[in-house]
Amino acid sequence: MIDLARLRDTPEYPFDIAPTEAEAQAIARLMDARSVRKLRFAGRLVPVARGGWRLEGKLGATVTQNCVVTLDPVTTRVDQGVRRVYLPDAAPAAAEVILSPDDDEEVDPLPERLDIGLVALEALALALPAYPRKEGAALADTGFAAEDEEVKPFAALAALRDKLGDGT
Repeated sequence: MIDLARLRDTPEYPFDIAPTEAEAQAIARLMDARSVRKLRFAGRLVPVARGGWRLEGKLGATVTQNCVVTLDPVTTRVDQGVRRVYLPDAAPAAAEVILSPDDDEEVDPLPERLDIGLVALEALALALPAYPRKEGAALADTGFAAEDEEVKPFAALAALRDKLGDGT
């Protein structure tokens, strides 16, 4: 955790974090992954106008997940930039939040203390595939076709209605 008020007069605050082996295992469980390796988040915090901060960093990680089709391991390499801007006036004034296409998605309310590790976890979670699939993996053909009468849920009711007659 970084106390941003203590950095007030700092022109730049560099950071470079990586989890311990135990932390990497905990992150893998959190991400529902088999493993998280080579996780590193490095960058800097730079003051911006209006008493805010801009975070610029690079996230790198190798994550092994289960294929959603075969349950075989699927390895994904994440190498991406992370940018966040923290501004004191970014907090919504009302209890209701209204989103606009003009809103900057990278702007967050300025916290008193910033957890760089949490920023890294959020960026990693957003970068990972929601449904990892091994190359070439496909679901087996079930043999059902859209025209099959037996897969149409109201076909039996229509047949019963026809058998009983109109009834009017």
